[in-house]
Amino acid sequence: MSNRKSKLVFGLVVLATITSVVLAGCGPTPVPTPTAGPTPTPKVITQVVTPTPAPITGKLFLNLGPGDVPTIDPALSTDTSSVQIVEETTVGLTRQHEETTATEPGIATEWKQSADGLKWTFKLRNDVTWVKYNTATGKVEQVLDKDKKPRVVTAKDFEYGVKRTLNPKTASDYAYVLNFFIKGGEAFNTADTKKLSEAELKKLEDAVGVKALDDFTIEFTTIEPTGFLPMVAGMWVAHAQPSWLIAEKGDRWTEAGFFQGYGPYTLKEWVHESSITIIANPFWPGTANIPKPKINEVTWYMLDDTPAMANYETGKQDAASVPLADIDRVKADPKLSKELKIAPILCTYYYGFNTKKKPMDNPKVRLAFSMAVDRVSLIKNVTKGDQEPAQWFSRPGLAGAPTLKDYPDLGVKFNAAKAKALLAEAGYPDGKGLPEITLMYNTHEGHKKIAEAIQQMWKTNLGVEVKVANQEWKVYLKTLQTDSPQIWRLGWCQDYPDANNFDKEVFRTDGHEYKATNWSNKKFDDLVDQAGRETDLKKRTELYAQAEKILVADDAAMIPIYWYTRVTLTKPYVKRTFSVLGGLEHIEKWEVAPH
Repeated sequence: MSNRKSKLVFGLVVLATITSVVLAGCGPTPVPTPTAGPTPTPKVITQVVTPTPAPITGKLFLNLGPGDVPTIDPALSTDTSSVQIVEETTVGLTRQHEETTATEPGIATEWKQSADGLKWTFKLRNDVTWVKYNTATGKVEQVLDKDKKPRVVTAKDFEYGVKRTLNPKTASDYAYVLNFFIKGGEAFNTADTKKLSEAELKKLEDAVGVKALDDFTIEFTTIEPTGFLPMVAGMWVAHAQPSWLIAEKGDRWTEAGFFQGYGPYTLKEWVHESSITIIANPFWPGTANIPKPKINEVTWYMLDDTPAMANYETGKQDAASVPLADIDRVKADPKLSKELKIAPILCTYYYGFNTKKKPMDNPKVRLAFSMAVDRVSLIKNVTKGDQEPAQWFSRPGLAGAPTLKDYPDLGVKFNAAKAKALLAEAGYPDGKGLPEITLMYNTHEGHKKIAEAIQQMWKTNLGVEVKVANQEWKVYLKTLQTDSPQIWRLGWCQDYPDANNFDKEVFRTDGHEYKATNWSNKKFDDLVDQAGRETDLKKRTELYAQAEKILVADDAAMIPIYWYTRVTLTKPYVKRTFSVLGGLEHIEKWEVAPH
């Protein structure tokens, strides 16, 4: 749910591809450290199918946070809200376990790596069909092919999905993830569509290293041996996509009434800016790790935390994030405290800089602003969710990420005196001579409180007045990629549990936030590239530690603020899992008892 940019602060399901990390319980559940390295011994993973005939009953009401879901197109999704819906309505070749982060079977039943490490072959199930919700009959129906037979999900649908994501005409902001791994991916994705002919583009597309060998076998060819390719192959940007529907409906194919999927749920209703509802797919075969859903319908509202909390307390919502203003009350309440769960999730809350806009074009100014943030005070007095003060970007718990135990002095810590001295060295003593500075966040009451608290810290510790502004989620995402302000907020949640997904894929030159930061450092790039190839975990961790020093201290391209926890209320009649994947829940595993 790459990560991914996160929209909310603590949100129950929501996500925020961007923001918080997500759920897990009141006594923090340990997150197993993945052992998948870049070049593991080739292996075959086989899926055991165990149908689950439990009855599909009941409805579940959750919240995604304010603002519409930007999209549910797998190729275009970048945030946790979008990916949450995509992951329930379609399934990748593989799938992450939401509590252990283990890579498990999705549509693929087994996969293996070639002896030279450059090819991965996946064998697919042959019993998953495309479905759609019929608004006229009120039922989920199988999509039929030209011969009037149920249309089965094939390797060709996955090949089309990967290549559509990479197609420069699709303009996918997340295609870069595939570029890092798949042979020919970057050449196709970065091709100039105005200069190349259709024939030349087709030649580049045909050279992309993904190919359906037959209806139920797909092969990926990588640039170099890549041990975590099975994790990447399971990401939403590599999901199967309905070529026939997209050809017919264009961008409208994701709207309710048109949408076709093949996951445990499919789209029923989408009231833009208000709510989105998915309905159980009775044709989902059910597997050992992706069972048949037990809840018939799931509706997410699009509310800020306070109205969502009111919904929860009046019985209109079955789970909710706890607003910052209510955390103390909830903890003290004899009933609500029993329904509360706080636990770490694999996400980092941070502020980024546009390093081309003055005065943030000066690394001393950037570091001063970072060191002037009292993270401990922020957590104790504002967020109050047992978050951890972040000294660097890649969250501990990811494979290859540094830990506070081994690297206690890495990164950035609060130091008001040093921050003030740095600002003076940069030519702005006590903030004198600074141009107007804007901090922007996506509209959300929690982000507002955090921004105002940090705004006051900069005033107190640096003598600097900073303007605070906000934008609705979809507009905000576009702003970051086109004309980001001097300082902006995001959260990043893992797409797969490895530091590569944070350091390289977000902040490397041409990574996910390159346009927002306008920052590039060749030594940083070389370090994260080397770390991605390194097979020794200890050496990889040291390389990422060196890269983090450049990112948050030497160049100070961003301000790490805290490593997320999830602060969630759930009604006692809901039996659920608690994900560490940053806003991405596997709802098909949940149950709602009569109440």
